[in-house]
Amino acid sequence: MIRRKNFNLILIITLLATFIFFGLTGKTVHAAISGKYVHSTTPTLFFHGYGSGAHAEEYMVNGFVKAGVSQTVITADVAGNGTVTLKGNIPHGAINPLVKVNFEDNHTSDYALQGQWVKNVLEELQAKYHFKKVNIEAHSMGNMAVMYYLLTNAGNRNLPQIQKQVAMAGTFDGAIGWNEPANLTVNSQTGKPSAMNDSYQRLLALRHRYPKQIKLLNIYGDLSNGNDSQVSNASCKSLKYLVNNRPRSYREIKITGSNAKHELLHHNPQVNKILMNFFWGK
Repeated sequence: MIRRKNFNLILIITLLATFIFFGLTGKTVHAAISGKYVHSTTPTLFFHGYGSGAHAEEYMVNGFVKAGVSQTVITADVAGNGTVTLKGNIPHGAINPLVKVNFEDNHTSDYALQGQWVKNVLEELQAKYHFKKVNIEAHSMGNMAVMYYLLTNAGNRNLPQIQKQVAMAGTFDGAIGWNEPANLTVNSQTGKPSAMNDSYQRLLALRHRYPKQIKLLNIYGDLSNGNDSQVSNASCKSLKYLVNNRPRSYREIKITGSNAKHELLHHNPQVNKILMNFFWGK
C-alpha cells in the first residue's frame, strides 16, 4: 500500500512537472516572437544567385529569427528536373514563416527554366499549406528567376500573389564581364538603360504585366565606383524601367561600405534591418 501511494505520488509529481515544463516552454516560444513586427501567416521566400545555394540565405534568416520575426524556417529544394522537396514543417498559424529556396542546379542561366522552378515552389507551398499570398527576396541572378516567373505568371490569380518583393544586387541588364552592355547607363527618371541585352529585352513585356499590388524594394551596393564588384548600379537600377510605375510602391536603396560587395550584401547587418522593416515593420 505504501509503495502504491509512493508510486501515485511520484506519478502526480511527474505529471505536474510535465505540465509546468510545457506550459513554460509554450510561454517562452510565444514570447520569442517580437511585438515589434507584424504577425502574419504570409511566408517569405528567399532565392539565391548563380553558383550559390540556400546556405547564402542563412545569415539573413538566422538574423530574422534572432530578432524575433519568426521561429519557423523550412527549405524548399528544387532538383534539376524541377521537382520540389519541402524540408521542415510550417505549423498551422505560424507567424512570418521563412522559406529558404535551394536550386540544386545552380549554374544554369536558363531564366525561363528558373522561372518555372519558382512556380513549382509556389505551387508546392500552396498545395501543402494553402497559402494565398507570399513575399519574395532574391539576390543577384535569383532576381532573373523571379522576373521570368512573373513574365509568364503575373496574371495567374490561381497562384499565391506576391505582396512584397526585394530585389538585391539584381543582374537585370547583365553582370560585369559577362552579359552587361558596355558603358551601361540608365535614365535617372525612368530607369531606362542605354542598351539592353537579350534577356532584358524579353522582360520588357513586364512593363504592361507587372502586378500592381506588389511593394517593390530595390537594394544595390556601391563600392564608390558605381558597382558592387560584379554588377553595375546601372544594371540594378534598370529594374525601374521594367516595372514601369506599376508597383504599389517602388524604392531604391544604395548600400555603401565594405559590406556593399556583391556577395556580402546578404551578410550585412544594415541590409537585415532594412529587410525586417520592409517585410514586417509595423
